[in-house]
Amino acid sequence: MPVRRQPSPIAGATSHVWPSGGRHLWPSGGTSTEQSHPRGHLVYAAGGVLSVHTEHGTSIVPANRAAWTPAGFTHRHRAHGDTDMRIVFLTPSLARLVPDRPAVFLASPLAREVLLALTSPRGRDDATPGYDRSARSRLLRVLVDELREAPEQPLHLPEPQDDRLQAIARTLYESPADNTTLAELGKRIGAGTRTLSRLFRSELGMTFYEWRTQLRVFHALVLLAEGHDTTHTAYACGWANPSGFISAFTSIVGTTPGRYRTSRRTTPHASRLPTVVEPSG
Repeated sequence: MPVRRQPSPIAGATSHVWPSGGRHLWPSGGTSTEQSHPRGHLVYAAGGVLSVHTEHGTSIVPANRAAWTPAGFTHRHRAHGDTDMRIVFLTPSLARLVPDRPAVFLASPLAREVLLALTSPRGRDDATPGYDRSARSRLLRVLVDELREAPEQPLHLPEPQDDRLQAIARTLYESPADNTTLAELGKRIGAGTRTLSRLFRSELGMTFYEWRTQLRVFHALVLLAEGHDTTHTAYACGWANPSGFISAFTSIVGTTPGRYRTSRRTTPHASRLPTVVEPSG
């Protein structure tokens, strides 16, 4: 894929990016330009929620996850709620130890602290005083080792390619609370339930109901980041009652909606960082 060498700063964002990583403080709704890099990178939301969009689908990155985008993958980021995004580029030797496709990992407490350290003022390549090269290399290896030990998390929503699945996806993207059955959706687009079920499994690797639940949890993470409470979020995402929502959310995210809301970090004020143009790489 072509490499965009000099992406523009994100509108409304306050950013500082150096060769090995960086930090973007975005207002809610901030979206990056579509871009790709010659090195793979990890992103982590120290505050707010990120979504990472590639041709393979969308990944949601709440505060207990880290998202990996390999080198050469065209992507864009979007902030949901005021978001403090940290980014760490990996050398090719370290990138070979993680998947060659976009992935989301559970970020252990140690991984989170290493990500924050590498993207703090001391972690900058041009910082004085800061970590020397060997110290940075050790921290990066610890980070990669932690991610390799962590299970991949089901917070990646694959993007359908079949026209019939795309039509269904558009409907549910626009109305996540829509409880229309697969059979009824099929009638609208002229496809049978058996055909659509087979396509969901063969193309997306999950059933229609698993995919829709994943989509709803994505939407729930966005609403929670925007400050909505559990009850409002449950009904807005299509659950008949909050208890059903809490169960589904917990099984996918690993914590309850209430605990997730209270555990999110407070985003630092954007004026603390200078605005700079992101360099290549």
